[in-house]
Amino acid sequence: MISRRTFFSLLGGAFLGGAGMFSYALFEPRYRLVTTTYRFIPPLWPKTGKPLRIAALADLHACDPWMPLPRIEEIVRVTNALKPDLVVLLGDYVSGIHRFKTAAVEIEDWTAALAKLEAPIGKFAVLGNHDWWENPEGVRKGLENNGIPVLENEALKLRAPDGTQFWLAGLGDQLAYGNARTGYRGVHDLPKTMRAITDDSPVILLAHEPDIFPQVSERVSLTLCGHTHGGQIRLPFFGAPVVPSRFGQRYAYGHIVEENRHLVVSGGLGCTFLPVRFGSPPEAVLLELG
Repeated sequence: MISRRTFFSLLGGAFLGGAGMFSYALFEPRYRLVTTTYRFIPPLWPKTGKPLRIAALADLHACDPWMPLPRIEEIVRVTNALKPDLVVLLGDYVSGIHRFKTAAVEIEDWTAALAKLEAPIGKFAVLGNHDWWENPEGVRKGLENNGIPVLENEALKLRAPDGTQFWLAGLGDQLAYGNARTGYRGVHDLPKTMRAITDDSPVILLAHEPDIFPQVSERVSLTLCGHTHGGQIRLPFFGAPVVPSRFGQRYAYGHIVEENRHLVVSGGLGCTFLPVRFGSPPEAVLLELG
C-alpha cells in the first residue's frame, strides 16, 4: 500500500506530465514545421532523366491565431527553399476551427501569400470539404486571381524541366455537401477526370480526401491527398485514434502502395475543430519522382 505522500507525488507528476503534453500539443501546430521527402519511381514514370520535384501543401486552415498570415508566409518561404518544379495545393484553405479562433484570415490575404510560391512548371490547386462548406466560389476566385488554377474533374498536360510530359489531374471534392448526420455527397467525377486524359503519358491525380483511392486505376502513377491531418494526434505504438476516413488508419498518412498503385497522404499544416497536434507536426511534402 502506497503512502499518502507517495500517492500525491504520483498524482502531481501525472498532472504535470499531462499539462506538459497539452502545452506541447498547442505549441506544435503553431510553431513546428517539418519537410517530409519521398523519393521513388511510380508506375509508368520514366526511369531515366532528372527527377521531378513536387512540393505538396495541404490543409492550411487559415485563421488567427493558429494559422495567421505571417505563418502562411513562413510556409511559402520554406516551400520555395525546396526549389520545386511544381507546387500542388491539396485543399482546405479556410479555417476548420470555429470556437477557438479569434478571426479568419481573409481570402484575399492568404491567396496573395500563396501567389508567392515559386515553381517553373506552375502551381495548381483542388478544393477541400471546408472550402466547399464555407465559400467555394470565393476560394476558387481568390486562387485563380492569384495565378493558381483550380482543377475540378479535369486534367492538364504539363512538361517537366527534362522534357518528360505528364498529366496533372484534379478531382472534385468528395464531401462537398451534407453533414455527418444526413450523409455527404460530393462533386467528384473520377470517370470524367480520366476521360480528359488523351494519351499514355503518366498521370498524377490530386484529390483532397484519400477515400477515393480504391477506385483509382493503375493508369494513375500517383495520387496525392490531404484531409486527414495524419490524424492530427498520433500516439506512440497506437497511431491516430481518430481519422476522418471511412477506412480508418488505412489511408491516414504517408506513402501507401496497394496493388502497385501509389498514394501519398500529407499530414497537412493546420488544424480542424481543436487547435492541437501531437505526434503529427505540420509538414510540407517534397516528392522526387524518378
